[in-house]
Amino acid sequence: MKTSAKIAIFLIILICASVLARGAFKLPTPEKLTLRNGITVYYLKNADFPLVSFRMWIRGAGSVLEPADLEGVANLSADLLLKGTPSRDADAIAEAVDFLGARLDISAQDEYASVSAESLAEHFPKLMEITADCLINPSFKEDEFTKERKKRIDSLKAVKDNPRLAVRYYFQKAYFGNHPMGHLASGTETSLQKMTLADMKNYYQKAFRPDQSIAAVVGNIDKPKLLELLNATIGRWTKPAGAALALNIPALPKPKGPKLILVDKSDATQAYWILGAPGYAVGDKITPQAAVMNTLFGGRFTSWLSTELRIKRGLTYGAGSNFQTWSAGGIFSASSYTRNEKIGEMLDIVFDLLKKARKEGFAAEEITSARNYIQGQFPPTLETNASKANAYVRLAFHNLGFDYYDQYLAKVQAVSGQEAKDAAVTLIPDKDFVLVVVGKTAEIKKQLEKFGTWTEKKITDPDF
Repeated sequence: MKTSAKIAIFLIILICASVLARGAFKLPTPEKLTLRNGITVYYLKNADFPLVSFRMWIRGAGSVLEPADLEGVANLSADLLLKGTPSRDADAIAEAVDFLGARLDISAQDEYASVSAESLAEHFPKLMEITADCLINPSFKEDEFTKERKKRIDSLKAVKDNPRLAVRYYFQKAYFGNHPMGHLASGTETSLQKMTLADMKNYYQKAFRPDQSIAAVVGNIDKPKLLELLNATIGRWTKPAGAALALNIPALPKPKGPKLILVDKSDATQAYWILGAPGYAVGDKITPQAAVMNTLFGGRFTSWLSTELRIKRGLTYGAGSNFQTWSAGGIFSASSYTRNEKIGEMLDIVFDLLKKARKEGFAAEEITSARNYIQGQFPPTLETNASKANAYVRLAFHNLGFDYYDQYLAKVQAVSGQEAKDAAVTLIPDKDFVLVVVGKTAEIKKQLEKFGTWTEKKITDPDF
């Protein structure tokens, strides 16, 4: 095990971030390369540190294109890519990556599968050899499939013992219902029990394709050497027969009136909740205004939610809100938790704050503070090789242009109080929302009755 190499990578990343943080932020424009098999690679050389980062997104290999009855097959397929090839079993892959002091991960998100690899520059050729082997030549062994499926089933049972986690699963199902965005990456006990190795192999053949892939490499490697390396590794990946799965995601559902779900966990001492409403798609023009608005409402420690629920009243240790965005749309959500006997009081405050944001907006000094906060917090998220590589792939995937973040920060700086209020009116829910609470029904039900009629579930019921 090369522990020293891992420590070196970690220290270099820290040094890189601290050095870059001293200057003004601007995302450099990468060079576009094309491999022999057609994969587009965005390349940026950074010779300041001896690291190289690789990112690849595979369009359509995420959970939204899974068959509805095979929920979780995308993520299970992605995980099993690292569990063996004809030349390496699972242990050999893990040991080889560990020996290099490198990182390698393959996972399925909603709209795509993601491949992430990073190492010292001297080990990058070997790391890409391993990465390509896993992508192109997965063994998909029955014993590894059975083992990973059991892990997921056991994990889902453990989720139900943790209301902090369980509320997220219940919320996703309550908000999206039968929409493809309602597919849990983990799958459900029902779908996993039904799933076979043949199902997984079939999904891999249809969804994991080089002609649907976009990649980026950032780090200390020259272009000729990189092109030779990539063509000899992922460039050998051939397109399967048949058309690629079309990433045509239906419009996201929009709640009509309040949808209230109460999940009984009879031994819970605290109640956890998530409230959600329609948001906006990736790249929507409202993004800068929404960012300023959400920073003030629930996006930082001194936000309205945190101040009222945690700092002033001590009802919780954590409260916040955020936006999740996809190609087809997005959602706004707020969440927190408190002692069972305080859940009614907490939700009263939350609804008052929602109403205040829509009706009154924000003070001028709050707007200035939020703009400055974003200008200070956002650039460091794009300073490392890995974060740049991921940004290039994300921007290319959504056709946003590589100056998108520069424009975003400039637009944030120009957001006015009226624009932030308009964003609140558009995105902060009034009467159309989904609210899920997980807690001990016997202690919280009466407090919740004033908010409307609740659909009740038991956490011991199958699935979510």
